[in-house]
Amino acid sequence: MAALSDTIFALSSGAVPSGVAVLRISGPRAFEVSSILCDGELPLPRRAGLRTLSLPEGGFLDQGLVLIFPGPNSFTGEDCVEFHLHGSRAVVAAVLDSLAGFDGMRMAEAGEFSRRAFQNGKLDLVEVEGLSDLLVAETEMQRRLAVEQASGHFSRVYEGWREKLIFARAMIEAELDFSDEGDIPGSVSGRIWSEIEQLIKEMDQTVQSQKSGEIIRDGFKIALAGAPNAGKSSLLNALVQRDVAIVTDIAGTTRDIIRCELDLDGYKVELFDTAGLRETDEIVEREGIKRAERVIAEADLVLHLVDLGEGRASECVESPAVWRVGTKLDRLNGESPTVDGVVTSLSSVTGEGLRDLRRLIVQEIERRTATASLAVPSRLRQVQNIVSAATHLREALSRRDKPLELRAEDLRLASDDLARLTGRIDTETLLGKIFSEFCVGK
Repeated sequence: MAALSDTIFALSSGAVPSGVAVLRISGPRAFEVSSILCDGELPLPRRAGLRTLSLPEGGFLDQGLVLIFPGPNSFTGEDCVEFHLHGSRAVVAAVLDSLAGFDGMRMAEAGEFSRRAFQNGKLDLVEVEGLSDLLVAETEMQRRLAVEQASGHFSRVYEGWREKLIFARAMIEAELDFSDEGDIPGSVSGRIWSEIEQLIKEMDQTVQSQKSGEIIRDGFKIALAGAPNAGKSSLLNALVQRDVAIVTDIAGTTRDIIRCELDLDGYKVELFDTAGLRETDEIVEREGIKRAERVIAEADLVLHLVDLGEGRASECVESPAVWRVGTKLDRLNGESPTVDGVVTSLSSVTGEGLRDLRRLIVQEIERRTATASLAVPSRLRQVQNIVSAATHLREALSRRDKPLELRAEDLRLASDDLARLTGRIDTETLLGKIFSEFCVGK
């Protein structure tokens, strides 16, 4: 990462051509260089002004809106400028080339605007990760989860935990250093360790909610499984409402895994069409079945499709969460299904029963993600730090025979784990990984 003394710039509004292109500039020379391009006249802070942009030697660039944001009251905490220009490739390229011609100016690296916001105290790491998730959110629930983290709700929870530990350590230090003073209690056990015990419970509850955040952020994975010609590919096409998988009467048509994404009531759902499960000597089909078994084992929910026309259930699918779903309801000619254990029955041809299946899936997702708040960890890094902090607290709480100084050290280690969550303590390697997920203009 280059020096903070550089002034950086980039296209922040996405790919061109577009109706409007937003170019962002941040750094010590932002106002000076922008003033040169605007012939010396910049608008008032945070008020858009129509300006003509020209080359230093006098050539016309474009006409557009200009906004300035003096630091520290800007996204990055530095002086920032935004140019809202016509979104043609030629205009954007010309302005970027012009900016690059000034000393101390360079193109921003991926995520560098957000990194400067973090380094200048405008965002913490949890808020940065939430912002990253918000930029790629595809469903309503993903947006809500990302906003919860980007707005600092979860950061306040972490900081509240950390403040409790700081207070506990202060009380222990007071007992160790001033035990002879009359206004210092002789023992902190009753006042401190009960609060630590409650804090451990809060952390454990947060870790348990991690799966909810993972499902919302990464998607609820559903595998379509069953015997050949059970209707898996037909159901996939019916759910996504387009022809994704090839459907034939020939058994074993699907060999590889077909994956599709679906938005169900704001939840991201990943559907996996798998090879039909059966004994076979055909090499390619056997490999497809192995891949199907792996997907089934990793899925959040398995829909075990059963052809109702056969009148019997096929072999059992091994998975912690399996629903038996009857298919080809249209072929029964009004007769009642005879297969036991079917959660619902449907026809991919007529659409009968599809709405019921969608409703049942949404109810299952809501049950799996039921939390009092969306302030839940959605990344493994966050969970690992919470688990580590809780482990240190358990060590301090359970080892009553340890000297008080060592128990205080356990509290310090737990506090450091919480500090790493928001970036108060961290390594350059982790920062590089987090900010590399952003686009150049963010």
